[in-house]
Amino acid sequence: MSSLSRELVFLILQFLEEEKFKESVHKLEKESGFFFNMKYFDEKVQAGEWDEVEKYLSGFTKVDDNRYSMKIFFEIRKQKYLEALDRQDKAKAVDILVHDLKVFSTFNEELYKEITQLLTLGNFRENEQLSKYGDTKTARSIMLIELKKLIEANPLFRDKLVFPTLRPSRLRTLINQSLNWQHQLCKNPRPNPDIKTLFTDHTCTPPNGPLAPTPVNLPVAAVAKPAAYTSLGAHGPFPPPAAAANAGALAGGWHVSALICQQLCTASSIHVSQNQVASMLKRPRTPPANSGVVDYPNPDHEQLMKRLRPAQSVEEVTYPTPRQQASWSLDDLPTKVALTMHQSSTVTSMDFHPSHHTTLLVGSANGEITLWELALRERLVSKPFKVWDAAACSLPFQASMVKDAPISVSRVTWSPDGNFVGVAFTKHLIHLFACTATNDLRQHLEIDAHIGGVNDLAFSHPNKQLCVVTCGDDKLIKVWDLTGRKLFNFEGHEAPVYSICPHHKENIQFIFSTAIDGKIKAWLYDNMGSRVDYDAPGHWCTMLYSADGSRLFSCGTSKDGDSFLVEWNESEGAIKRNYTGFRKKSAGVVQFDTTQNHFLAAGEDGQIKFWDMDNNSVISSIDADGGLPALPRLRFNKEGNLLAVTTADNGFKILGNAAGLRSVRAIEAPSFEALRMPIDSASIKVSGTSAVATASPVNCKVERSSPVRPSPILNGVDPMGRSIEKPRTMDDVVDKTKPWQLAEIVDPIHCRLVTLPDTTDTSSKVVRLLYTNSGVGVLALGSNGIQKLWKWTRNEQNPSGKATANVVPQHWQPNSGLLMTNDVTGVNLEEAVPCIALSKNDSYVMSATGGKVSLFNMMTFKVMTTFMSPPPASTFLAFHPQDNNIIAIGMEDSTIHIYNVRVDEVKSKLKGHQKRITGLAFSTNLNILVSSGADAQLCVWSIDTWEKRKSINIQIPAGKAPTGDTRVQFHSDQIRMLVVHETQLAIYDASKMERVRHWVAQDGLSAPISYAAYSCNSQLVYATFVDGNIGVYDADSLRLRCRIGPSAYLPQSILNGSQTVYPLVVAAHPLEPNQFAIGLTDGSVKAMEPTESEGKWGASPPVDNGMLNGRTPSSSTTSNHTPDQLQR
Repeated sequence: MSSLSRELVFLILQFLEEEKFKESVHKLEKESGFFFNMKYFDEKVQAGEWDEVEKYLSGFTKVDDNRYSMKIFFEIRKQKYLEALDRQDKAKAVDILVHDLKVFSTFNEELYKEITQLLTLGNFRENEQLSKYGDTKTARSIMLIELKKLIEANPLFRDKLVFPTLRPSRLRTLINQSLNWQHQLCKNPRPNPDIKTLFTDHTCTPPNGPLAPTPVNLPVAAVAKPAAYTSLGAHGPFPPPAAAANAGALAGGWHVSALICQQLCTASSIHVSQNQVASMLKRPRTPPANSGVVDYPNPDHEQLMKRLRPAQSVEEVTYPTPRQQASWSLDDLPTKVALTMHQSSTVTSMDFHPSHHTTLLVGSANGEITLWELALRERLVSKPFKVWDAAACSLPFQASMVKDAPISVSRVTWSPDGNFVGVAFTKHLIHLFACTATNDLRQHLEIDAHIGGVNDLAFSHPNKQLCVVTCGDDKLIKVWDLTGRKLFNFEGHEAPVYSICPHHKENIQFIFSTAIDGKIKAWLYDNMGSRVDYDAPGHWCTMLYSADGSRLFSCGTSKDGDSFLVEWNESEGAIKRNYTGFRKKSAGVVQFDTTQNHFLAAGEDGQIKFWDMDNNSVISSIDADGGLPALPRLRFNKEGNLLAVTTADNGFKILGNAAGLRSVRAIEAPSFEALRMPIDSASIKVSGTSAVATASPVNCKVERSSPVRPSPILNGVDPMGRSIEKPRTMDDVVDKTKPWQLAEIVDPIHCRLVTLPDTTDTSSKVVRLLYTNSGVGVLALGSNGIQKLWKWTRNEQNPSGKATANVVPQHWQPNSGLLMTNDVTGVNLEEAVPCIALSKNDSYVMSATGGKVSLFNMMTFKVMTTFMSPPPASTFLAFHPQDNNIIAIGMEDSTIHIYNVRVDEVKSKLKGHQKRITGLAFSTNLNILVSSGADAQLCVWSIDTWEKRKSINIQIPAGKAPTGDTRVQFHSDQIRMLVVHETQLAIYDASKMERVRHWVAQDGLSAPISYAAYSCNSQLVYATFVDGNIGVYDADSLRLRCRIGPSAYLPQSILNGSQTVYPLVVAAHPLEPNQFAIGLTDGSVKAMEPTESEGKWGASPPVDNGMLNGRTPSSSTTSNHTPDQLQR
């Protein structure tokens, strides 16, 4: 269905709602599958209308679509079963057990047995895990909370939970416009046309004589909305229209509509004066009630008005913001103390991870930043302040370091995607860390940003490029890209800039800034200066939007100590609401935060005070069991169920509501969660038992050199031994009194190694290999088109449940015994080019072996769909990083298809290569897709338009043909890129497509490269060779740090055999940077790690290690070329 047809369905839904055709509305919602009405779903669940609940859900998902869908249906059917038991209706309970719950026994037979045993109890609450089950109404409410989280996390519901913003009676308006147009086309238009039908085009009856054309004068009643129908309330599924912009404010006001208007007037190709805009804004947007003339603006005006209308802005988070509910209670506020933690210094700034809701980033007065996992009370990372490159810093900063007080953290914040951490300091600097795992912060960028203190830092997305915005004591606001290049320098404030608030309305990006003199200014990303100059109540002021971007608030404190918390009317540039409840005088600046589109909180007078956004008065005030400073700092997590609050003794407290308390106590004491279906917790926090799957009992020996080390678990991640992360420079420190030596591993005792079981089919090579994104399994595609999955289970030997070389995993299959087998009908397997890709949540795997592309459910191994029948055959697959429904497919005929799985349609076909596609990689930071081909060519494509931006040929060594597979993979910074060809490894700066590092195979590693990949933290590169060697390289310099010979992982019988066995592919563990797996030509798969005593693969080579033309005197087994210098 086309996008216009889809929009027509929304218009019909609005029409049906306005006409009160309630049943038809929900039937169309279900049948179209375009809009999931959470309010209607809520009503039916609360009413216990289970058949209607499942019927409505069936329009959007089926039980076995994915793990989220399976858990949604399980929770509903479990609740229906428990309610039947509670009514002592055993016959109904048995019917539900047999017909509704039996389907889940395939995935967890033990759970099904436990549920069945409830029939034998007089009261199911006798079961310890259900002892806290309350009455039916309460149980339904608790279940609803979880169902909403699952629905919001389910990719099948993406973009279906928010109804588009429409003007009232939009369909009627379009019909009126059509009738107007038809009337204008009449040969003899009459002044008062009589519209009697919509079934045929309108024409005026010919008059007795010719008449001059007259203005259109259609009666609005022709299709006007009956006056008896009232519009829906603010919390209905169909949002009310945005208020028209106030034209008078354009002259000198500061509101967003004026800001957007100014950008349009300067950037639009249509010349529109300010007076014209003002007059347009004064024109009625809908037909006047007292006129028979329908006054519709021209197309240019309509386009301008469309952009001027304030629109709901969705904050960039992992899943859609939950829809605002009309009711709330004080129990929703996080007011109970869950835990208290201590820092080494006063806490100055805090921020929760955008998707891991119990991970907290903390900045302190001594310059240290710390990463905490609250559920474990674990300090994951601690980074004391230090200057990374003093020589690159300005002289004023170097001088201030000598004479001034120690540097403190003024602000810490996560990027919207959680991939970066920004830190602002009280002197000059900002630091940017790349976050490649929950316990790994890697130095990314240091900028001497401002003269004096850097008072605030935030991330923004101008032109869909992730940037950093800073402000400081030097009265400036600056915008930087992730390479440290300054993009904008905003001047205009007359006092130090205290805070910044980047935001966007529709496609217009802007920044609010506040200075300590109380001036508010607004800036577009251009060099045209400030668009706003306004006075804020309270000079030291911060501004924040509500989570959905629809409401703007500020909180500030004046020099006299008076504090003000206000909501702004963006349409008029005036204060809309002034919240009361502050004491008269404050000795410092009051801090505040917003949550759930409903609550405000501020720290003042040793307390935390809460407001309902729609009520001026304080609704609750707490002291958090005491110990708070006079002006505590505070921060909500994204879900609003946890609140971090600073304490007076160099620490912080975590407050929670019922859901928040459960999230931080999930590891300590799981309640009756054992009766919940298991689900991976990578995206949402849902407790449950581990899935029980059929595994072939295999007698395998673990090849390792040291015992297993038990460790506590954080969402499956092992934090033991990494609670204080060492900087990389310490990890790789080189004793300069000793010559550096290449680490060479040729004996199995010098590494940890495990051979994955049931890999005895030597006729099928392992041609593609992946770790699951959760790190608990390995997926291999064989040359015969069959995929195999291994999973590590959580037990005493492996308490983390993650992939490890210490423990043999299980060859995992569903109870049905299904195999994931690709379509190989009519395919010559010797010539087929296999390809595979895994969705982010590990729910789906997509692969092909010369035939159709198959989409498999990873839980059931069922084929969900097949598509892209050859010829041409698919040769490479990549999921779009922001939409699992969009897939880039490289083809045998050198084209790239951008395919939408949901609508089974190729959206774009990209042409630029001469031979088959061998690699695809997306960069969300640069907004590009990079492709590589067997023609040794790299092409860059815009993700927005799919137009080719650039193409280059990789440099092939003299005497080598420009053929062979070329593969690409982005560094975790999404800017640098690894390019792999059988002749070389290379690092490119993808923003300029320039090669910055280069390594050519020769000497001891002279065989062709079969595969290479970055480690999960992008600090290492693992490369495999067709002679069986494996090289581990420093990713920054491409210098070899460790060589692993085939004798380290192959048994002597194979080494002495006539057939050469070598790795065809290598895969890096997604969480453990020193673990990788290899797939070999004999069909076996092995996972490898360094010994626990070493902990890493060799040492990083020093910059000056006696290398000449790529040769190291200490070893003849490696050869590096001098890195090319980055061209500027």
